Amino acid sequence: MAMKKTLIAGLFAGLVSAAGAIAEPLKIGYSDWPGWVAWEIAIEKDMFANEGVDVQFEWFDYVASMDAFAAGQLDAVTMTNGDALVTGATGARNVMVLINDYSNGNDMVVAAPGISSVAELKGKKVGVEVGFVGHLLLLNALEKAGLKETDVELVNVPTNETPQVLASGQVDAIVAWQPNSGQALKMVPGAKRIYSSADEPGLIYDVLAVSPDSLAQNKGEWLKVLKVWYQAVDFLKDPATREEAISIMAARVGIPAEEYKGFIDGTKILTLEEALPFMEKSEGFKSLYGSSKIADVFNVANEVYADEQPVDSYIDASLMKAL
Repeated sequence: MAMKKTLIAGLFAGLVSAAGAIAEPLKIGYSDWPGWVAWEIAIEKDMFANEGVDVQFEWFDYVASMDAFAAGQLDAVTMTNGDALVTGATGARNVMVLINDYSNGNDMVVAAPGISSVAELKGKKVGVEVGFVGHLLLLNALEKAGLKETDVELVNVPTNETPQVLASGQVDAIVAWQPNSGQALKMVPGAKRIYSSADEPGLIYDVLAVSPDSLAQNKGEWLKVLKVWYQAVDFLKDPATREEAISIMAARVGIPAEEYKGFIDGTKILTLEEALPFMEKSEGFKSLYGSSKIADVFNVANEVYADEQPVDSYIDASLMKAL
């Protein structure tokens, strides 16, 4: 009888433990980029509760969010597709299940007064965070202008410091994304955007990346998360609710709504119909696969990590297609 009670008690404890595990919310890290700040719409409008999915969003600085994911503190994190590969190669494997947007002008090469084209950067100093996505944007700009990386002098500068470095005259141009790129244009009278992500759509995709374990164990819940995302996108794009949506996003980052509209305009936030073609396998920037392969080659060439990554294993289009 004692053994039977022990077995029953053990079974009950196991069931309680399992129930506790199921009850844990999905923990998602997000940071300051319009395509990710849009999650705030779903949070504020109770869309997750209405869909019956338990989530816990945690706000981070961008790099800190990836570190938290690599440390196992999050089930998912918002990243660029290139950084998803970096995180997988150096910290924690992940699977990109959703394209939130692609950068459509927010990432820029900003030049000092007197420089009006990328071609004029030859022999000049360019401040950029080497090995990061801005560096890839610069290489793309140089190639289109008929220049090589060796035709300019790279100065390694953290992205958040680029406006000050341009203003100080230490460099002739910088590469940064909003809000840093916008700050550089404001701080340096006569400074000019000479290239941006709008010149190469698909060079930078912004995604939701999930840990393989969480995806395998909670696929139905992640499907609900994606469903909610597209509800938030609809809320943002609907003329009747767009102003409220922008106010919600602007409040999250402490920027006036009128100013934040410009940030949103530089981000192509995608509907499901717009996003699905980018999840098809093809070469080049018009596919998440192709763009990620280009980023992988860049990362290895710049010794961000040593070995090429199996790009296909980082992408799972099944949830988006299920919608």
